Amino acid sequence: MEKLDGKSLDITQENIKKLKQLFPEVVTEGKIDFDKLKLILGEEIETAKEKYEFTWHGKAQALKLAQTPSTGTLRPDKASSKNWDTTKNLYIEGDNLEVLKLLQKSYFGKVKMIYIDPPYNTGNDFVYKDDFRDSIKNYKEVTEQVTKSNTESNGRYHTDWLNMMYPRLKLARNLLAENGAIFVSIDENEFANLKSLLNEVFGEDNFLTALSIKQRHEDRILKGDKDFHEVVEYCLIYRKSSSYKQFKKKKDNSSIEEYVYSITELEPPAEVIEMGNKKVEVFTPAQYRLEKLPASKKNLKRISIRGSLKEGNSSGRFYMKYLDGIPDHYGWLYKVPDMGNDRYPYRYFMRPLSEKITNGVYFQGVPLDKADFIEVPYANFIDMVDTFNNVGYEGDVPFRNGKKPIKFLQHLFTLAGLENDKNGIVLDFFSGSASTAHALMDFNLKDNGRRKFIMVQLPELTDEKSEAYKAGYKNICEIGKERIRRAGDKIVEETGKTDLDIGFKVFKLDSSNVKTWDPETANLEQDLFELQDNIKFDRTQEDLLYEILLKIGIPLTIPIEEVKVNEKTIYNVGFGSVLLCLENEIDLDLVHKIIELKPEDFDSKVIFKETGFLNDSVKTNAIQTLKKNGITDVRSV
Repeated sequence: MEKLDGKSLDITQENIKKLKQLFPEVVTEGKIDFDKLKLILGEEIETAKEKYEFTWHGKAQALKLAQTPSTGTLRPDKASSKNWDTTKNLYIEGDNLEVLKLLQKSYFGKVKMIYIDPPYNTGNDFVYKDDFRDSIKNYKEVTEQVTKSNTESNGRYHTDWLNMMYPRLKLARNLLAENGAIFVSIDENEFANLKSLLNEVFGEDNFLTALSIKQRHEDRILKGDKDFHEVVEYCLIYRKSSSYKQFKKKKDNSSIEEYVYSITELEPPAEVIEMGNKKVEVFTPAQYRLEKLPASKKNLKRISIRGSLKEGNSSGRFYMKYLDGIPDHYGWLYKVPDMGNDRYPYRYFMRPLSEKITNGVYFQGVPLDKADFIEVPYANFIDMVDTFNNVGYEGDVPFRNGKKPIKFLQHLFTLAGLENDKNGIVLDFFSGSASTAHALMDFNLKDNGRRKFIMVQLPELTDEKSEAYKAGYKNICEIGKERIRRAGDKIVEETGKTDLDIGFKVFKLDSSNVKTWDPETANLEQDLFELQDNIKFDRTQEDLLYEILLKIGIPLTIPIEEVKVNEKTIYNVGFGSVLLCLENEIDLDLVHKIIELKPEDFDSKVIFKETGFLNDSVKTNAIQTLKKNGITDVRSV
C-alpha cells in the first residue's frame, strides 16, 4: 500500500520532468547536466558577457521560495461558508504564497483569468514577510500581530516588494489555462518594476497592453506635495500563451450615416474604354451631377484612395493601376462594372478635382452582406472617474481603501474572454473586500453563467480606529465574506433567481493534519508513529479528507457523498473516482462496501489511514481483496 506524500507540487521536479521529455540525454540520476544542455541548444545559447538582466537582492532566494513545496493544508470551515453542499466557489483565508503552493496540483492550468490588486508599495500598505525556513509558522505569527508598512526610509524599499511579488507570480502562472490571462492593477510607483517582473515570468511576447484607467478628476488633490497630479492608474495585462484569443468589442455597423452621396448621369458617356477586360464608361464633369443628400440606403459612400487603401483592396488597386497616372482629366468620372459587393453592379471612380489634390476617390453602395456589428479592438484607456468616485457605496461593507468598482472588473472580464466562457474560473489572491467575487456573481446574472471564483486573502487585522473594526469586522477576511453573502442575497432579492451560485466554501490555511507531514513533529522517532495514530488529535476526518484531495490533485469543490456503514463513514469523491475511509478499526465488511461503490466504467483510487485497520491481518486481506476486485491503486496516510 503506497504511502501518500504530504507535500504540495514540487515545481523543480516538474520542470526536470519536462526537460527530460524534451532532452532525455541531459538528465543523469535525476539532475540536469547543464553542459550537455548547452551543447544541444547550440547557437541558441547566449554567450555574451554583457546582457540585459532584471535582478535585485534576494531574487534567487525568492525563486527558491516559490520552488519549495508547502507542508501546510487548507482546513474546511463550514460555519463561515454559504451553500456548502452546492457551491463551486472558494474563499480561502491565508498567506497567498502558501495557498498558491497548495492549489498547484488541484488547479494546475485550470484558471481562465487571474486578477490581482496587490499592495502598491506606497509606504503605507502591507508587505508580506516571507520566511524561507518555515512559511506556515511565520504565517501564524504574522496574523497575530499588526502588519507593518514598508516605508521609503527602508533601504530595501523596492527590493522587499519585488521579493514578495516574484514567487507569487511564478506560482500563479502555473494555475493559468493556456488560453488564460492575468490582469494586475498598479500605480506609477512600482509600474516599471512590475512590468519587468511580468516580462520575466510570462515572457515579453505575452504582454498584451498597459491599460490606463482614469480614476479621479484633475481638481481632486490627494497629496499637495506632488509635482504632477495623479489621475490615472494602470492594469498590466499578460496572456499565458498564444492560445489566448484577443477578444474585440462589437461596434454597431448598421448605421448608414456615411451614405450621403448621389451621382446622376446627365448625358451618355463621352467614351467607353477598356481597362483590365472591363468596359469602362467615362464622363466629363459636365456629364454628371454629384449631390450630397440625407443618409439613405440608396445613396453612395465616398472613400478617399490614400495610404494602405491604395493596395489594401481591389478598388484601390484598380485605381492605382489604371487611373492614377492619367494626365489632366481633373474631376472625370469612371463607371467600372462588376466591382464590389453592394446593391449596385458597378463602382464610380473620380479623378482629383485639381492638380493640387493628389488622391482620387471612389463611391460605393451599401454592401449586400453588411453586418449589423463589426469587431474592433478595445482601447487601452478607459475613463472611470464617476465609477471610482462611487465605489465606496458598493458591496454594503465598510472598507475605505482598495475597493475596485464592479464596472471596472466586469470590463476586465470581457477583455479576458469570459463572455464566451460561461464556466471559467477567476482567481484573485489579493482579494481584499472581495470585489472580484461580487463582480463575477453579477456578471453571471446577465447570462446565467456558471463562472466560479477563488478568493484568497490574508486575515489582516483591521485598525481598531477604523470604521470596519467598529462595525465588528476584526480582519479583512470577515469583510470579504460578508460582502459576498450580502451581494448574493441582494441578487436573489432583486431578481428572484434561485439557480445562480451565490455561495462559497471557506477554507483556512493551517499546518498539516498529519504529524509525519508537519515539520514541527517530523523529528519524532519512527517507532512512536507505529504505536499511535499519526493524525493530530484536534483535527477531524473532514480536515484530513480535504488535505488528501489537495495532495492528489482533486479540486476542493468536487461532489462528495458520505456513505455510512455500521456508524463508520466512507467518502465517495467524484462519483467513485476516489473512495476514502479515514476511520479506525476498519474491518472487511467496510472494505466490501467500498468495492460496491466502485464504478464499473473507470478505476477508483482508495485511501485509508495507515493505522486505521482492525489489525495487520485485516489490512493484508483488505489490500488483496481490493486487488481481486480491480482496485489496484490503494494508498495510506
